[in-house]
Amino acid sequence: MSNRNSQANKQAARERLRAERERQAKKDRTRRQLIVGGAVVAVLAVAGGIGLAVANSGGDSSSGGSGADVWAKAAKAKPVPPAHTSGPNGTTITVGKSDAKNTLELFEDPRCPGCSVFEQTVGATIEKDINDGKYKATYHIGTFLDNNLQGTGSKNALSALGAALNVSPDAFLKYKFALYSKQYHPDETGPDKFADDSYLLKVADTIPALKGNAAFEKAVKDGTYDAWAMAMSKEFNNHSDVRSTPTVKMNGTVLGTQSPQGPVAPSSVADFNAQVEKNLKK
Repeated sequence: MSNRNSQANKQAARERLRAERERQAKKDRTRRQLIVGGAVVAVLAVAGGIGLAVANSGGDSSSGGSGADVWAKAAKAKPVPPAHTSGPNGTTITVGKSDAKNTLELFEDPRCPGCSVFEQTVGATIEKDINDGKYKATYHIGTFLDNNLQGTGSKNALSALGAALNVSPDAFLKYKFALYSKQYHPDETGPDKFADDSYLLKVADTIPALKGNAAFEKAVKDGTYDAWAMAMSKEFNNHSDVRSTPTVKMNGTVLGTQSPQGPVAPSSVADFNAQVEKNLKK
């Protein structure tokens, strides 16, 4: 009996160790996909050479029902474009003076940790440059990390960003900056906080134009811009040359340094300003 129990205990210990190693290996694989050159970036999964895989699974609070059902329906529904958009289904977001000669393009995912670091570093500089008319900025926002990390936070946050954009471009910029802030941006290995409408509204309360804004709050809770978020994600996927986020372009030229996984965006304000100046049309 003693020997049988000993063998059973050893077998159970081996199984626990094997399971723990598998969990750690999975976590390590995820982190390797998101870490490039010391900066965390999100690596895009190219589908058929022309786009990126987008998941319609996981939990979600907007519009009621299960997350999978909500987003599957949103993908088939006719998008309701927010104000201050243009192009097919309102998937072009350009903020700034229309006569600005230069255009900065940003490719981001709401859950992307590298985007969070980038925005915390140069987000305020970009907002100032836009206001000064140095360039206008076009935003391409994807949701591929819902597939890579599981969940629906990227789609849900993008829908809420649409509600903010409907208020004003300035509210959109400030809300995006808040979502990427150190205080509110979720850890990529932690809970999918952006899938929770109440969390998105909590962050919105830090923006004067959104705090107590009944129309904004209703749009977030009703999922008014869910279908638009799916259309935006599809537009993002059309950029097959974008392999990681954040990707930043000035007048079509990618800023940053190259790596096997894709470009690494400028990591300081000085570096960002230098590369922008180099590629400005005079």
